Amino acid sequence: MFFGSIPALVTPFSSGRVAEDTFHELVEWQIAGGSNALVPCGTTGESATMSADEQRRVIEIAVQAAAGRVPVIAGCGSNNVAHAIEYLHAAKEVGADAVLIVMGYYNRPSQAGMIAAFKALSDASSLPIIVYNIPGRAVVDISVETLAEIAKLPNIVGVKDATGNLGRVTDQRLKCGKDFVQLSGNDETALAFNAMGGVGCISVTANIAPKLCAEFQAATRDGRWDEALKLQDRLYPLHTALFTDASPGPVKYALSRVRPGFPTELRLPMVEASDSSKRAVDAALAHAGIA
Repeated sequence: MFFGSIPALVTPFSSGRVAEDTFHELVEWQIAGGSNALVPCGTTGESATMSADEQRRVIEIAVQAAAGRVPVIAGCGSNNVAHAIEYLHAAKEVGADAVLIVMGYYNRPSQAGMIAAFKALSDASSLPIIVYNIPGRAVVDISVETLAEIAKLPNIVGVKDATGNLGRVTDQRLKCGKDFVQLSGNDETALAFNAMGGVGCISVTANIAPKLCAEFQAATRDGRWDEALKLQDRLYPLHTALFTDASPGPVKYALSRVRPGFPTELRLPMVEASDSSKRAVDAALAHAGIA
């Protein structure tokens, strides 16, 4: 259903507003580079700083630009389930193919609370839902056992796993079923993640290197592991450089290098990447041969 290289798209801002034309161009570039799906309004898209109307519009632009060529998986997470349901309804209205739902940040719900929340979300819409498990940001961890319960809900189709625990890929496959979609949330471990049964990555690096990331994912899908390893080595410094400062500061700086004129504006409390982070990004782009 969902697989391969799936960029967690940045949202370009100019003078405090969404730069709609630039975002449309970014989507076109991603599709031309071979991206297999798109995620607007995720963490990398600074969704936490956007109004509901802005989120709806960004998702709408992604859907219009994609024009059915690749699926659009809309970020609709909130620590208020009622708000998440509103985002989910808006995403469906503008034509999104699926939604990505992060759970629990700040609230720190119990495992039972997370099951109840996803049941409410599942009941609220027929759109496929991908669970986003990122303990580093959400503070809470959706356990394998809890995920297995959530996976029984009719339109819960997969997980974006950003736990960094590679052993979970096997455990989740055994408990959630072989058809449950497992997508890595970490570029740097996507090679091992796929080797253990994952089928793709919701990727930050794909913002910068869509073609290379798509080629890497295709190589793992085809079992061309030697080629995948070479691409991993080529991209690895970029995977790490993009997190040498608070994301998406380094990502927007990198985009301005590979797509001159791309705006690096961020919304507070995010600020532009530090000089040391920019130097790391510059070196990584040179290593990858893309700038």
